[in-house]
Amino acid sequence: MPAPSLGSNTLGRMDFYSTKTPANKVNLKEAIIRSLPPDNGLYMPEEIPKLSDEFWANWRSYSFAELGFQIVKPLLGDDIPESDLRKIVEEAINFDAPLVPLSDKLSILELFQGPTLAFKDFGARFMARLMGYLTKDDQSMLTVLVATSGDTGGAVASAFHKVPGTRVVILYPKGKVSALQEKQLVTLGDNIHALEIDGTFDDCQRMVKAAFLNRELSEKLNLTSANSINISRLIPQSFYYFHAARQLPEGQLPTFVIPSGNFGNLTAGLLAQEMGLPIKHFVAATNVNDVVPSYLKSGQYEPRPSTATISNAMDVGAPSNFARMSELFSGSWDKMREGIEGYSFDDATTRTAIKGTAERYDYQVCPHTAVGVLAAEEWAKTNSDDHNIVLATAHPSKFLPTMEEELGKGSTIVPERLACLANLPKVATLLPAEEQALQDWITEQF
Repeated sequence: MPAPSLGSNTLGRMDFYSTKTPANKVNLKEAIIRSLPPDNGLYMPEEIPKLSDEFWANWRSYSFAELGFQIVKPLLGDDIPESDLRKIVEEAINFDAPLVPLSDKLSILELFQGPTLAFKDFGARFMARLMGYLTKDDQSMLTVLVATSGDTGGAVASAFHKVPGTRVVILYPKGKVSALQEKQLVTLGDNIHALEIDGTFDDCQRMVKAAFLNRELSEKLNLTSANSINISRLIPQSFYYFHAARQLPEGQLPTFVIPSGNFGNLTAGLLAQEMGLPIKHFVAATNVNDVVPSYLKSGQYEPRPSTATISNAMDVGAPSNFARMSELFSGSWDKMREGIEGYSFDDATTRTAIKGTAERYDYQVCPHTAVGVLAAEEWAKTNSDDHNIVLATAHPSKFLPTMEEELGKGSTIVPERLACLANLPKVATLLPAEEQALQDWITEQF
């Protein structure tokens, strides 16, 4: 299956094709609002444009929002007027992603400065505004369906809360998200509906995909997805790779170390690289759910049921974005393992890294970011000249029990915008991990 072609940055209409059936192409609105092709593939832009010489002459001086606009403009084509697209990006990217050096060769990219303290804010806020723009003249209500293993749900709930013309249904696995993560899902009310699934994240993701593949239901309720199966969630995540790289001294190439679950974050980095961002290497860091690191070693892709860990957002046994990763490497295992190194770590080692990072650098990392730090240290053993940038996916306070077990009670400060949720009542509906149960609930509710 051919990889997307590399373009010359000439604006025009951008169509999107299915990774399973490249001949099946749709326009921007169809790809974003329908989210998933009928053949259960994933949408990809038919062309990944190289950024212009003018961009590279100015990229270090752009504001973060302007940087994002200049990146997304050629990816979305001319379907959205520049003034409207610029407004979408400016409203979405209104917080920073600072690069914090821990040593000469190790930095942390803080992606948790947004309203829900997680990197998912970048994609969710952009997507909510883009969907609002694309459906502004529609008469029917938009139903946003999303599975979460942790932070996605909170970011989506925040981004869409009280947005006219939308309702959001969030599926999360019972007992497998942190207490404060759950509060971000179950306390907003209004147009936000939380479904507590008696199963795993993989069950939640399977149920969501099945709802989309029920075309009658999907069209009747105007279903759309806010998971990274939706290409509009993925594209804005590429912005911060450029932003991180320009915070290094000129001429220094970054190696990005990415805590990975569904692999949307890493796929966004691959998009950035295809658009022309010089990157030395990618390191995929997982917990014991190591389907992709195992593939990189063996060449055999073998999804399996996920295992619960303290880095719960990465508890994914069938990463949906693997199809896009494979596409970007033309389906070649050899090419993928040349560009990506994979490591996995268990909970005991992750706990050691939380404590060790605090002791060595006076810096706290959440369990997911700790997995990234471990992978950076492992990579550095044989690549000592690399400057490793670990993507910090969430604020450590979102995992307070684990942080306090390792660093002591009261050691981790909870920001007020999270602390204020602690005593709010939980409003959620418990459902079995059955595809029909979700479809019945949606039909009855809406």
